[in-house]
Amino acid sequence: MTLFHFGNCVALAYVPYYLTYKYSGLSEYGAFWKCTTAGFMYILTQLCKMMILATFFPSSDGSGAGMDLVHEFLKSTVDIADCVGLYFVMSRIAGKGETKVLIAGVGWATAELILTRFLPLWVGARGLEFDWKYIQMSFDSNINLIQHLGTGMLIWLWSRHDLHQSLRPLVVILLAACTYRPLLLELLNKVLGGSAWAQLGMKAVLTGALGTVSLMMYIGVIQSLGIY
Repeated sequence: MTLFHFGNCVALAYVPYYLTYKYSGLSEYGAFWKCTTAGFMYILTQLCKMMILATFFPSSDGSGAGMDLVHEFLKSTVDIADCVGLYFVMSRIAGKGETKVLIAGVGWATAELILTRFLPLWVGARGLEFDWKYIQMSFDSNINLIQHLGTGMLIWLWSRHDLHQSLRPLVVILLAACTYRPLLLELLNKVLGGSAWAQLGMKAVLTGALGTVSLMMYIGVIQSLGIY
């Protein structure tokens, strides 16, 4: 039973990543090492973020709700480094925008999955007692994949010099929403409450909405610019 639970969690977490890589054309493009490079860039970015957080944003003493909100806002601002890292990865990839977004998004999300999910699943999901949190953790990793792909599309749009000026503010707003998504979800959880499944559902809805809008903008821009 424990082995089945562990295998189920691993399949839920990792198979969507494999399918995305396999059927998006990345496997035919030979992008494995480029995705690996994106993963190493993720590690470097997280190390830089940890140094910044430890230096400038020490743990809050919980003296007030207002101060906690400001503290969390400033901490979330450091996540802009993820956008910088994704931009750096895509700027080093030659090819179409679709290829750049897929390589950066899949490589970034896979590195996050391995570094933040592998050990908890290996230790926890093989335990003697069944726990739904590991299933939730696996679903959460799939949501993060969508999030990183959506962020990659927005960064690609922002980097285009021929992007219509009327669209640029909307791209910036969506990038800000992606950056401060954890803070928005935390505020929603405090206001609405609910179970862990409800919180996961809110995260899926918010991420799906941001991803859908990003995809629609991406498709609209490449069609208007004649990029295929």
